[in-house]
Parts: sequence; C-alpha cells; structure tokens
Amino acid sequence: MPNDCPHFLRQAQNNAWANATLYAVVAGMPNAAYEAKYPSFFGSLPRLLNHIYEVDLYYIDALVQGGLGRSVYVRDDIADRTELAAAQAASDQRLIDHCAGLEEADLADELATERLDGMVMERRDWLLLHLFQHQVHHRGQAHAMLSQAGMDPPQLDDFYLRHGRVESAKAYWEDGA
Repeated sequence: MPNDCPHFLRQAQNNAWANATLYAVVAGMPNAAYEAKYPSFFGSLPRLLNHIYEVDLYYIDALVQGGLGRSVYVRDDIADRTELAAAQAASDQRLIDHCAGLEEADLADELATERLDGMVMERRDWLLLHLFQHQVHHRGQAHAMLSQAGMDPPQLDDFYLRHGRVESAKAYWEDGA
C-alpha cells in the first residue's frame, strides 16, 4: 500500500541516517573525549545523546499510544555508547515504521501526551514535527561538542538533495533514489 505521507516518512529516514552518521563518529572517539565535560546545557555527550534517545521514546510512545507516558522518559542513562547507538537505531526504526504506515487522515488525530501538569492532547502531525525539530536541534549541539573534542563533525544535512548527498544516505531511502 502506498504511503499517504511520504514527507513524514522521509523525515524519519533522514532522522535515522543522521543519528547513525553521528554515532559512527562517536564510536571512534577516545573515551576521555566522549566522557569529557563540555560547555553546553547537558554538559557531556553521553548525557546529550541519552536525552535525545529518551525524548524519542516518550514521543514515539505518544504517537503509538503505548500508554507509558513520562515513565519512558524518566530512566537511567545508557552508559555504553555502543548499546546507546543500538537503542537509538531501534527507536529510529520504530519511528520509520510508524511514519510508513501513516495516512493523511491520521495526521489530525489528537493524541494524549502525559505532562507534569496532566494530560495534553496534541495533533499527530505536530508531535512528529516537534520530534524531528528536537532531533535536529540537539544533533547540532552534539556537532559542536565533537568540534570541541577535536573530532571532525560529520556532515548531517546531505540527505535530501542529489547534489552533495553522501552514499550512506541512500540506504535509508526506501526506493534507493
């Protein structure tokens, strides 16, 4: 069945590719650089990457109405970066799968999100847009931390356009375009 919402599917695929590209650099970092403190809101790369993952869990749970609410967000950090990369990749795949099954009529669905001050109903399309923006925002912070660590930060915006697209992005496109 053709996807009614290819723009959200492409965003989810871009998200997975960008995270995998980021984690490929993180995997090669010396432990001291990975665990170092950096001037930033989260203070370290492991804490920032765990935040990205935790927020993904929260919003994907809201999107699929899993009923876990904030309990998926309040958890212990994953210390091992290989384990964290695998968990993030699994989360990214869940988001791709969710977006692959969307129909235009699904976008206006009102979904429950558990907040500190109670339940708030949010539109599915707005939750998705927020989640993608959240990812981009924090990957930018990770990019800056990699620079501070003396690492060569990866190019994370070469996904959509044929000009400049890196070969690794093609694997995330369902049609290999």
